[in-house]
Order: sequence, then C-alpha cells, then structure tokens
Amino acid sequence: MSFLVILLILYIIWDVNYFIRCVFTVLAGRLFQSKRKVTDTTTIYGLCTSQDVDIFIRHMNNARYLRELDFARFHFYALTGLYEQVRERKGGAVQGASSVRYRRTIPIFHPYKIQTKLIWWDEKAIYLEQSFVTLSDGFVRAVALSKQCITNCDVTEIMKTFPEAATRPEMPAELKLWLDAIELSSQKLRKDK
Repeated sequence: MSFLVILLILYIIWDVNYFIRCVFTVLAGRLFQSKRKVTDTTTIYGLCTSQDVDIFIRHMNNARYLRELDFARFHFYALTGLYEQVRERKGGAVQGASSVRYRRTIPIFHPYKIQTKLIWWDEKAIYLEQSFVTLSDGFVRAVALSKQCITNCDVTEIMKTFPEAATRPEMPAELKLWLDAIELSSQKLRKDK
C-alpha cells in the first residue's frame, strides 16, 4: 500500500509521464534506430489523445505542441550524437526561444509525426525547424523554429567534429527575420530597465 501512496504523491508533485516519455524516446531511438548525421532529418511519431486536447475535446491544445517538440529535440540529440559532443565539453543545452506557426489543428485520435532538422548554427546556438505532419493526409499542421542555446562551449567548434557539417548552410530568410525580431525585443527590454 505504501508503494501506491508514494506513486500517487510522485504523480501529484511531478509530471512523471513527462520523464518516462523522455527516457523512452531517447532509449527507443538509440536501441532501435540507426545513428543519423547531424544534418539529417529525424522523425518521431505521436497520437493526439484525450490528455492532449483543449477544453472543447476536439484537437491538440497549444501547450502540447511545445511539449511534443521537447521529445523530438531529445530524439534528435540522441540519434545524431550532438548532445554527447556538448557533454564532452562540459556544456549544456537550453531552449532560448521558440516560435510555432499553427496552420491547421491536429484532431483527437489522429496520428502524426514530428520531423526535426538542423537548419543553421552560430557560436552560441543551434537552430532547428520542426514540423508536425498528420499521417492520414501528409499535411504540415504546424511548423516551429527553435533556438537551442548551447552553454559553456563554442558551437562552431562542435560542428567541426561532424564531417557533414563542414560548411555551415546559408541562414534561411525566415530564421533571419525571426532572430531580428528577438533582438528588437531584447533591446526593448534592456531599455525598460
């Protein structure tokens, strides 16, 4: 009986399912999928369940999109070996910014995939593009840009360890505009001090 009480307390004070899913996503990727190049697109699959929906119980709520993007990023790091390179240098990765453009909802009980691709990097961060695609029709339901700040190490040095990333791609126009908007926001906040 005490085990059930401890389990109940854990579920009340922590999001246990999140941690279980993180471990499962990384382990399943490492055990059952082949290693990918850092420039490859990685894919995870999901299903919009009753735990993912909004108050009207019809489609995935906005918070769940961001949560699912976390799992897709962990999967990307695990399959490409990028995070191992960061950890070797005693660095870390934190979400610096994200932007999601919702095109069409993901209805309840519809399967989807999230495709993650590294699109650019600078000295301090990597930038990912992640797409939600429903399996029934192949429609891109949402697209996210993600800035992953890499702490305590130089990203350009890390990228040199991946032969396929010897040349940094040209910065996509939409990424440049997004980064410009982030910089304007930062300047405004600094002025408000």
